[in-house]
Amino acid sequence: MKVLIVGSGGREHALAWKISQSPKVDKIYCAPGNAGIGQIAELVPIGAMEFDKLAAFAKENAVDLTVVGMDDPLVGGIVDVFEAQGLRIFGPRKNAAILEGSKAFSKDLMKKYNIPTAGYETFDSPEAALDYLENAQYPIVLKADGLALGKGVLICMTKEEAKAGVKTIMLDKQFGSAGNRLVVEEFMTGREVSVLSFCDGKTITTMTSAQDHKRAKDGDQGLNTGGMGTFSPSPFYTEEVDAFCRDYIYQPTVDAMAAEGRTFVGIIFFGLMLTDRGPKVLEYNARFGDPEAQVVLPRMKNDIVEVFEACIDGRLDEIDLQFEDNAAVCVVLASGGYPEHYEKGYEITGLDWFDGRDGYYVFHAGTKLADGKIVTNGGRVLGVTATGADLKQARANAYEATTHVDFRDKYCRSDIGKAIDEV
Repeated sequence: MKVLIVGSGGREHALAWKISQSPKVDKIYCAPGNAGIGQIAELVPIGAMEFDKLAAFAKENAVDLTVVGMDDPLVGGIVDVFEAQGLRIFGPRKNAAILEGSKAFSKDLMKKYNIPTAGYETFDSPEAALDYLENAQYPIVLKADGLALGKGVLICMTKEEAKAGVKTIMLDKQFGSAGNRLVVEEFMTGREVSVLSFCDGKTITTMTSAQDHKRAKDGDQGLNTGGMGTFSPSPFYTEEVDAFCRDYIYQPTVDAMAAEGRTFVGIIFFGLMLTDRGPKVLEYNARFGDPEAQVVLPRMKNDIVEVFEACIDGRLDEIDLQFEDNAAVCVVLASGGYPEHYEKGYEITGLDWFDGRDGYYVFHAGTKLADGKIVTNGGRVLGVTATGADLKQARANAYEATTHVDFRDKYCRSDIGKAIDEV
């Protein structure tokens, strides 16, 4: 098979690495990719949002399967474009990807179908939102309705912070058109857990649990980012929690989408909050998480291409999804200044340390090849992942591995997975 991957981040590198292990696959393309992906796939200089060019490339090169890593092309309708031309592609159609594309839609869906989530209100005008905030309970959460690179969520401790947040999202348009509508949500407390799942429209099969660290700095301080690190599995995601989520969240979500005429085929990422009143949905995503993929995929035993094909063909119920009885931790190495201003173009050294080391992986996110050298080309530069017999061992291995890679202004959090020390 020939496989085309759409995207350029750490998640897409993890996907390329996993797909390359399939005996079914002998050629991988990635558009546009990065320096790390270029070591296992042929890079194609087409942007992720250039659907017609991507479809033409897939046809001309007899691509058997396209896998979309990113949210923007899915929400934009890349699957519809490919399917209209008879091309096999893994991911939700545009009318189903709205599950991630509009927070207002997903909240309304959960409300209609009694799927547990935080209380909320939706606003189309800043004036109405500001009026509502006068008598709201604090802390409170503001969410830009659309896609915002994982950063369009503000947790506001006071009325003044919330009013400033409305200005940031709806008036200053810090997240662009994503802030045309605003979801104001009840603040929930508890443990966060991420659960990724495969869906074929009717059957849903969950992967192992993970936990992301969104804030830029230690102790969950600083600005929201795309994710500074992850660990898997979450010790807080017990069998009891899993049973509840299967009955009241996972299958009901797939059934609700089907009932709405928005059959979901692809990945549903469930962002959960384990509250003292039970698990509730924080958010849905319509693709693999980044950096969740970097800890979940190294633990997956299955041939991922077989799973993708089973989803597309509506026979996911035939797949026995299995994961290693181990743990994984991913530490993101970022450019100093991320997620605000940062420099690019610094040479990265030490990457060859990972060559041939079992249980250690370096997934490229913001990198490119320049004059024969791999240099920084983004805010999140690399994801250093290590496995171990348990979470503490995996965490120690991951942090030890980060010391072997270097670039100017390298920055990482020192407390990824620290919550596991409390268990």
